[in-house]
Amino acid sequence: MSAAIYDIPLQKITGEPASLAEFKGKVLLVVNVASKCGLTPQYEGIEKLYELYRGQGLVVAGFPANDFREQEPGTNEEIQTFCTANYGVKFPLFGKIAVTGANKHPLYAALIASQPKAVSLAEVPFREKLKGYGIETLPEPELLWNFEKFVVSRQGEVVRRFAPDTQPDAPELIAAIEAELAKD
Repeated sequence: MSAAIYDIPLQKITGEPASLAEFKGKVLLVVNVASKCGLTPQYEGIEKLYELYRGQGLVVAGFPANDFREQEPGTNEEIQTFCTANYGVKFPLFGKIAVTGANKHPLYAALIASQPKAVSLAEVPFREKLKGYGIETLPEPELLWNFEKFVVSRQGEVVRRFAPDTQPDAPELIAAIEAELAKD
């Protein structure tokens, strides 16, 4: 999958039509987010990444999704208020979408097709942790949970995918972002 992700119609969290085309030439970190998840505190670290690297061309694109145990039940307005008030989020948020199942948004279908396996950095893979809590997960290549991270090159190529429990300050994630930022 290449620059075709730029052509997929999206909606900003405020309701206006959008696409990732406005970020051509930037490195993207695409993350499916949720406000009522055990991983929600990652918003803080993701915002720090955005602040640290946006001057070099990083854009974080957050996509709220209610696919995993209904951990993003709010409206777009409620989500935006939550993210701003609790985590000072300034990175672009888009309208709530489905990232799994029959109604999966075409953007996530493209991201998953481009990178069918997420890199897990944890000693105990997140899939195993979820199973330990009695949570059934979708089989690969589907998303495992909220806060899965896709790194997209300046040319629109999906180059890396990280498991949901990959912290925003993980050296491997930072290295992947920095490697893409270093390319023209």
